Order: sequence, then structure tokens, then C-alpha cells
Amino acid sequence: MIKTEICEMLGIKYPVFQGGMAWIADGRLAAAVSEGGGLGIIASGNAPASYVREQIRIARALTKKPIGVNIMLMSPFADEVAAVVAEEKVDAVTTGAGNPSKYMKEWKEAGIKVIPVVASVAVAKLVERRGADAVIAEGGESGGHVGELTTMVLVPQICDAVKIPVIAAGGIADGRGVAAAFMLGAKGVQLGTRFLSATECNIHPTYKEKILKANDLCTMVTGKRLGHPVRSLRTKFAQDYSKAEYGGMPDDELERLAVGALRLAVQEGDNDKGCFLAGQIAAMVKKEQPAAEIVKEIMDEAEPILRGGAKWIE
Repeated sequence: MIKTEICEMLGIKYPVFQGGMAWIADGRLAAAVSEGGGLGIIASGNAPASYVREQIRIARALTKKPIGVNIMLMSPFADEVAAVVAEEKVDAVTTGAGNPSKYMKEWKEAGIKVIPVVASVAVAKLVERRGADAVIAEGGESGGHVGELTTMVLVPQICDAVKIPVIAAGGIADGRGVAAAFMLGAKGVQLGTRFLSATECNIHPTYKEKILKANDLCTMVTGKRLGHPVRSLRTKFAQDYSKAEYGGMPDDELERLAVGALRLAVQEGDNDKGCFLAGQIAAMVKKEQPAAEIVKEIMDEAEPILRGGAKWIE
């Protein structure tokens, strides 16, 4: 069985994180992943602190294994959520869309492992200096907010630049992707889109169906003009947004156009106004299955490759 220092650090069986997907990664999904031996992560998104506390307690009612919370630092509730995770003493905090430095002392005093999501070497080195326990190097193949570099390029550069463990994210769907991430120097992997097909995932049936029927060219990136590019499925909403983005719509109107779009996709399956976040690996997701089964399956696939059991190695 593949074990790394990430397993020891967090007390988990497999070095597999479930991505913190806003409006999607709730307490039930996180608990299912943690029960399966990975690290389930509750997404705070733009939700208030009361919601995050509720989801933490739901997860803890379903599992005694480690759980994490992802905090989007651009959220208007970031300060309150940061305090809640310290009070609840979750096992790990992952962060995105900002610099978590101002919260890190409080979290670490609460015994929480701090693992920021980074999209560049400079940010990885910064958070390492501030005391991060590990980093998640997320390439632009991922769903949601994305950076410029691909996982294949980003991960080895960050592994070379920092001494703390690196978790690879973006474009990983199966054991082949896991093995590739480890060969690049990663000590763990994070998957988001693959868990959209989990039985415990709460997305609308229309959303899940779109993932299961996706093809290789199913995603597109919008929002570059505003400096916050987002990868999502190529739906009517995404195409209309792209036309508005490059058609001269003022920035404030463009920002309002996206408000609530993810919720409409997750909760209502609204194809016209909903933003269906997904990574480029959506076409590789072929079936709905329990989260624990996904975790075990990808690690079982990766092990013989990493041990030299691949068919092309003599």
C-alpha cells in the first residue's frame, strides 16, 4: 500500500484529498471520503460561518476519522469561518484565492495542519516561510478557479522549490494520474471532479449526468478579463458569459452575471443560468460509485505502476 508523510501527518490511510468544491463538498461527502481512508474536505465557499460549523458537525457525526475545511479567502465570511475551524479544531485547513498568513498562527495553535492551494512557485515559497505544513499545487486542468500553469509543469517546480510536502491537483482522475503525480515528486493527490460522481455527492442529477456524459472538449475557461479565470462545463451559461466578457460588458455587470450561478447548477441543474464547475478530466468519469470505492480504486491502480508492474516495463 502506498503511504507517504502526508498519511503520517494527518493520520489517514491513503494520501488522497477530496477537493473543496463550493456548494458541493458538504459534511456528508467529506465524511464518506474520510471513511474511505482519504481526507474529506468541507468547502466553505461564500457560505456563512454557521453553515460551515453545521457541516463540520454533520461530518463528525458520520466519521471519527480526520476531516478538513477549505476556506476561500475572498469570501466576505473568511474571518468568521477561520475562527470557526479553530474553535472546532478540524484536522486540516486548505485555502484558496488569497494569502492565509494572517490566520495561520491561530490555526496552528489549535493543532490544525495548514495546507494552502497554490498556483505558482512564489506563493508556495511564501506560505512555506509563514509556516504551512504542506501545499497543494493545482494546475489549470482543474475545475473552478484556475491558474496559468499545468499540473505537469507546476508540480515538479514546486517540489524543487520547497521542503514541505506537495500534493498534486488538477487533471488527476485515476491511478495513472496518481502515479504520474508521485513521479513528479508529489507526496499526495487531490481530486475534485472525480468525486462529482460519488454516490454521496449532493449535486443535482442534471449536473451528475453532464459529468458522466462529458467528452474531452467539454470544458472552457471564463473570467480571465476580471483576473479570476474559472473552468466549467461548456454550457449555454458559460458560452453566454464568454460572449459578454469579450463583448464589452462593464466589469461590474460581468461580475453580477456570475452571482449565484454555481448554486443554480448544484441545486437546480439550471443549464441556462447555472455554472457547472468541472475539470478537464470530466470525460474520464464513467460511473457513479461510493466515495470510498473511488479512493481505493485509484490507489489500487497506482500501486503496480509505481512498483514497476506496468506492462511496458520489463
